[in-house]
Amino acid sequence: MFGWLWSIIVGAIIGAIAGAVTNRGSSMGWIANILAGLIGSWLGQTLLGTWGPSLAGMALFPSILGAIILVLIVSALFGMRSK
Repeated sequence: MFGWLWSIIVGAIIGAIAGAVTNRGSSMGWIANILAGLIGSWLGQTLLGTWGPSLAGMALFPSILGAIILVLIVSALFGMRSK
């Protein structure tokens, strides 16, 4: 019943970890962290598979790696746009 809420919480944590690893977490808000976590989770599991521990239907290691890739790509795109 509360599976969607659990997914949002885990997505926010994954997005926050990705922001901390890339040193771009301070510029991202909670909504961006949630989106980075959820989309990064999908990206990571699509590219790397579903290995390792899983939480709320998300394989943690591929999800974190996917979120890091997503944050780096999005920050590079927005960095080029602002110059």
